[in-house]
Amino acid sequence: MIGLLKKTAIATLLLALPGSGVWAQDVTLNLHQLLPIQATIPANAIQPWIEKVETESGGRIKIEHFPSMQLGGTPPELYDQAADGVADIIWTVIGYTPGRFPKTEAFELPFMVGGSTGSSKAFHEYVLANGMDEFSDTHPIVFHTHGSGWIHSTKNVTTLEDVAGQKLRGPTRVTAQLLDKLGATPVGMPVPAVPEAMSKGVIDGAIIPWEVTLPLKMSELAKFHSGFVSKPGLYTATFVMTMNKDSYAALPDDLKAVIDANSGPEVSALFGAAMDAADVIGRKVATDAGNAITELDSEKDRWMAVGAQVTADWIAEMDAQGLDGAALVQSATDFIATNAD
Repeated sequence: MIGLLKKTAIATLLLALPGSGVWAQDVTLNLHQLLPIQATIPANAIQPWIEKVETESGGRIKIEHFPSMQLGGTPPELYDQAADGVADIIWTVIGYTPGRFPKTEAFELPFMVGGSTGSSKAFHEYVLANGMDEFSDTHPIVFHTHGSGWIHSTKNVTTLEDVAGQKLRGPTRVTAQLLDKLGATPVGMPVPAVPEAMSKGVIDGAIIPWEVTLPLKMSELAKFHSGFVSKPGLYTATFVMTMNKDSYAALPDDLKAVIDANSGPEVSALFGAAMDAADVIGRKVATDAGNAITELDSEKDRWMAVGAQVTADWIAEMDAQGLDGAALVQSATDFIATNAD
């Protein structure tokens, strides 16, 4: 019996040694992101993605999901956490690091996108074609957008003029430029900070898609919701789920293949579909609450004229950086047209 125990202990030790068996290839990765686990993307996109990767790896990959910045830091620091190895995988809003990924901003321009499913696939294809150099310090898995953003405010917006003077949260520097040209006072902050800022009167409202109103309980904070039903919508924000390069490189080839099979434009479309489905729910919650919902499509041309000024300024800014701004806008437009919802 003692001899058998010794042999078992030796076998167990050998299995645990590098290169000596399947145990040595098992890996646990952490995934860090800013939203509560109940929010749309964490619950309906990231968590199913995790489960699919774990299943397709035969249980050899385990991914621990850390929502709500549980590993520390702030949302704008998430991308660097992946680059530096603080986290193995992160999901974040690209625009939280203003100016760092200028090519991606073409999708944030006013009246560029419609629904999230097609736009997410289009965005991933656009980055593959134009912007992978901006993400060379990580291993990107998914690029996606949200659906068309709306104005959610304590003050009603029924015309373009009603925006003037409102303090509105915008997610990115491009949307801040749009708000400024519309006459609002843009206020930048990560989306989890919006409810407290609303309750304290720091801001009058925020521009976000319907799905984001759900975890923020925006229908309780803002009684007025204004936007465009026809596509394209007012704006979108862009997102990335990306992996530390060393964490990816350390995987054996067959486990790299599992990650690769769960990356790319088709996966991005699934993330977008989760956004689109939740947009429907978010609007219904506001409707059921008796809130005022104003569709601004009858004066859309006026809003788009302001948006065109933002786009022209952005093109000039990209040109000044040595990038072909007009070509990037055309590329984004073409990919969106190809993947129209």
